[in-house]
Amino acid sequence: MNALDTNIWLYRHDTRDLDKQQKSKRLIDETRPWVLLWQVGCEFIAASRKLEPFGLSQKDAWDALADMQAIAHGIVLPVPQLWSEARTLQAQFSLSFWDALIVAACIRGGVTRLYTEDMGAPRTIDGLSLVNPF
Repeated sequence: MNALDTNIWLYRHDTRDLDKQQKSKRLIDETRPWVLLWQVGCEFIAASRKLEPFGLSQKDAWDALADMQAIAHGIVLPVPQLWSEARTLQAQFSLSFWDALIVAACIRGGVTRLYTEDMGAPRTIDGLSLVNPF
């Protein structure tokens, strides 16, 4: 199972870097199956505000999130245990809290590959491959 980090979704709508936009569109269209992480959906809506000056309205962002949900194989929802799991991952792999939370959600949700340009990708954490598609 695959997952896509927030930056992949943001680049899909960001017209400032056409190369990353095209790569993210291709990745979203061709990577199957993938799940949507709850945190990624939340971060996408929050971070999409920075794309308003470039034509992505909040309505467009919410519509994009609905599309993400519709085509995802499933949604990985948070559970309270993620905090302690993220704490362990944060300490063990020198991750930020938010990155550790995403990694913990992936591991708990059965994701084996996370596409991201963050977290020192490429690398593997507890069986989760971090892949930088850019």
